Amino acid sequence: MTATTDGSTGAANITGAPADDPTDTRTAANDVTDIARRAAERSVEHLLGRQDEQGWWKGDLATNVTMDAEDLLLRQFLGIQDPETTRAAALFIRGEQLGDGTWNTFYGGPGDLSATIEAYVALRLAGDRPDEPHMARASGWIRDQGGIAAARVFTRIWLALFGWWKWDDLPELPPELMFFPKWVPLNIYDFGCWARQTIVPLTIVSAKRPVRPAPFALDELHTDPDHPNPPRKLAPPASWDGLFQRLDKGLHLYHKVAPRPLRRIAMNVAARWIIERQENDGCWGGIQPPAVYSVIALHLLGYDLDHPVMKAGLASLDRFAVHREDGARMIEACQSPVWDTCLATIALADAGLRPDHPALVKAADWMLAEEITRPGDWSVRKPELAPGGWAFEFHNDNYPDIDDTAEVVLALRRVRHPDPARLEAAIARGVRWNLGMQSRNGAWGAFDADNTSAFPNRLPFCDFGEVIDPPSADVTGHVVEMLAVEGLAKHPRTREGIEWLLAEQEACGAWFGRWGVNYVYGTGSVVPALITAGLPPGHPAIRRAVDWLESVQNDDGGWGEDLRSYQEEKWIGHGESTASQTAWALLALLAGGRRDTASVTRGVTWLTEAQQADGSWDEPYFTGTGFPWDFSINYHLYRQVFPLTALGRYVHGDPFADRTDAAEGV
Repeated sequence: MTATTDGSTGAANITGAPADDPTDTRTAANDVTDIARRAAERSVEHLLGRQDEQGWWKGDLATNVTMDAEDLLLRQFLGIQDPETTRAAALFIRGEQLGDGTWNTFYGGPGDLSATIEAYVALRLAGDRPDEPHMARASGWIRDQGGIAAARVFTRIWLALFGWWKWDDLPELPPELMFFPKWVPLNIYDFGCWARQTIVPLTIVSAKRPVRPAPFALDELHTDPDHPNPPRKLAPPASWDGLFQRLDKGLHLYHKVAPRPLRRIAMNVAARWIIERQENDGCWGGIQPPAVYSVIALHLLGYDLDHPVMKAGLASLDRFAVHREDGARMIEACQSPVWDTCLATIALADAGLRPDHPALVKAADWMLAEEITRPGDWSVRKPELAPGGWAFEFHNDNYPDIDDTAEVVLALRRVRHPDPARLEAAIARGVRWNLGMQSRNGAWGAFDADNTSAFPNRLPFCDFGEVIDPPSADVTGHVVEMLAVEGLAKHPRTREGIEWLLAEQEACGAWFGRWGVNYVYGTGSVVPALITAGLPPGHPAIRRAVDWLESVQNDDGGWGEDLRSYQEEKWIGHGESTASQTAWALLALLAGGRRDTASVTRGVTWLTEAQQADGSWDEPYFTGTGFPWDFSINYHLYRQVFPLTALGRYVHGDPFADRTDAAEGV
């Protein structure tokens, strides 16, 4: 179905009636609405069937094979590998290899050097021989890309643990970093929480420089095995890169002369910091990488594997494993039950499920029980702020996040709970906490306020992705939407957020997506927020945004944006149509007053035709991010919750359309 030259919807093509017949056009539009309603009903049934009996939803969170490779390397390092785990992990890793011998970091993406090296080494640990065709293809490609020397720092750290790389050839990360007060540049709170949780244990690893006996050589992964790390020219001294490269050389000299008592105290401070942040389930931060490095660091300090901290930590790592029907074992980098549950609740409510439906009440009960009411590391910058928020994971009380808290409040507001006082109190705490976590520029980051130092990203060590947590348009949009729904559209802090969003709009009309791919996600997050906050659909910013979305709609009626849009301008707004990205575009268009247009009709039609018989959607493409480009995520529930939300709003309209507190004068 396509738009007509006279600007009509073109929906008459569905029935075969002439497009210039108003009666038949309205009939066709009604047909699309009926089709969308039936598709939404099927989706509701599918989603209800996936709810856990405790009330939560959780889809698999797929990333890339470095999670699986590093799990095997950890087990090799600790001496706890077992044949069945190794076999299952190797089965998964082999299954992800591309035809050219490489492994990528997102579906349809190019081969990635570090992922390919780690996958190759893991398969060697599993017994695959280097002369087997799939291994030879991988090693040949690795050499063509510059070998191990060209890999990221984290990959070379893993290899250094077994003597496959020299510690002297890695950036230095001294544990004395723990002594830096929070006002000194490069203190640990200058890093985003995910980087902070990883860097602290790695300061211990960097100081200890352990080497376990390597079970085999890796000469085939070097361009020149006799000179595995060819010298590289330093950047000019007057440049930031040159300055930090020379700082790193100074830190290597310090490593040789560091006073042992001081270093021992620093490592003990780091260990205490790690242990204090272990969650009740044994994990750290609810994410796999910090847990892995924390276990290694504590083991190096003498914590044996039977120590309660270590036993709990190792047990938590097993919970990241997803066992597939073919016997393969995939490791999730993280688990997303709170995020999935609040999004599922919003989707079901907007699709017409009554607010006191048992599934919604059960979901609300579970979310209310997950509220975090104690201070965490966020309070380092906000010591006077009372707690009250939600994290992303099952257990992560130290790091509630602003995005989850905003969406949980929006979800709870849609539920008629039998204990309204309990619900209202939790919402009030969440709103207050989110307001208090606003950064000085008027916007919101994900975990911390004002986590914007330019220095951490300059460190030679930090080449693995984003290591700070600056405000983003998508998070700010969600907070603004939540505040407007709570009647705070005129609040000075909400208005500051709106002004920041308007200033951040790209020239093309889109907004950058930090936590979802990419401009389609950012725009799909911001437009509904601005409309909810009172901006009219005719506002220039809204018009530019929806015009841009219509301009990048695919010929098939859907929307898609490839992860390469983070690096290459030609990919911005372009990619294969996906269910989640089509839904994000539709949410913006519906909010922006474009419901009865050809673009929306075509998008809704694409969603209904792409739906599977059981009411679900398939989506192999990655539409989520951990770090833009560097760490990509396929949230398996995105393909279910966002299309249902879009269909629900197409059929039933905006659930908060009768709001009265508009952001006047913006």
